[in-house]
Amino acid sequence: MKSFQPAASSQEPSAIRILVDKIASATRNVPIGRDVRVAPEIVAREGFLVAGRVCGTKSVYNQLEDVHGRMVTLHDGDTIVGVLGHRNALHGYSGYVPNAITAGERLQLLNLGGVIGACTSQNPEVGKPFDVEILGAVLTFPAFEDRSGVPAHIGMNAIALRDEPRTDVPVVIVAGTCMNSGKTAAASRLIRYLSRKGLTVGGCKLTGVSLRRDTLSMMDYGAKWAVSFTDAGVVTTSPESSMRVARGLVRHLADAGAQAIVAELGDGILGEYGVQAILGDAALMNAARAIVMCANDPVGSWGAQRVMRERFQLDIDVITGPATDNAVGTGFVERELGLTAINARTHPEEFGAFVAQRAGLGGRSG
Repeated sequence: MKSFQPAASSQEPSAIRILVDKIASATRNVPIGRDVRVAPEIVAREGFLVAGRVCGTKSVYNQLEDVHGRMVTLHDGDTIVGVLGHRNALHGYSGYVPNAITAGERLQLLNLGGVIGACTSQNPEVGKPFDVEILGAVLTFPAFEDRSGVPAHIGMNAIALRDEPRTDVPVVIVAGTCMNSGKTAAASRLIRYLSRKGLTVGGCKLTGVSLRRDTLSMMDYGAKWAVSFTDAGVVTTSPESSMRVARGLVRHLADAGAQAIVAELGDGILGEYGVQAILGDAALMNAARAIVMCANDPVGSWGAQRVMRERFQLDIDVITGPATDNAVGTGFVERELGLTAINARTHPEEFGAFVAQRAGLGGRSG
């Protein structure tokens, strides 16, 4: 991956200093404080930091994840720093980055991680998104004694990605039929099992929209390192970016010393964040020693098996998620699909041992 090149320095004297109330987690590659300098010229491209003022109040989906991973409640009039980006979420908002953005324009807060764009669709469960009045582009000052600054972008200080894959470190892929199907719960339980068996485990989230919550969960459950596409300078993955990011993050963890890597694919196997590009990459799949599929119901389990076999020529090793919450679902998976079904939340030891055995990481089969 080429290193990020910042835009030309801003010489605009109208840049002002503002004190922001909250800084979103999507900005974390760029170290900024609450006292920021903001310029009216905005680079309307994904990854650039903007300051904005929250407009209105909400009783649901009314929080922002800050740079420490803490969920903070947003109030009318709060000044925040977020990142321009797109989102295509089944259970949330969809939106894009406009071709041009001017100070004073209203955009929307598309996710909890602070991704800002023009909302085009919403889910009734989360209501309308917050409007954000854009105040300007956040400037950073990478050069010594630089007083003009450059527009901040999350590609600054990002992990340098190497395209050459490594297949010597076992990777377990945790995929799902859609968002909210139990992928992070399964990945975290597996990480805990492997780490308690003495392995040095790296966790990664390879696709989705910027949010720290999932990688923080991986760390809480024993991962020595947990990284995501945001750490690689990508706000929202796409079919064009996902394979390069996935190869680079897996290589990064392997080079760091991980003995096993648990890789979560955000969204679903038929979503719009580039999961298909990863599943279709022979080099990445050569490193994948086991595939965990999280499904919400028996129909999702059935469809996932067909998609994986017919489109990608891949076999699922185990089904988990809500489809396995009781004997009805597990019975269907085992009887009708001929697959092993283990609930990662209720039977974490059995689940961990089975996946470890299938991935050649020791343990015993369930």
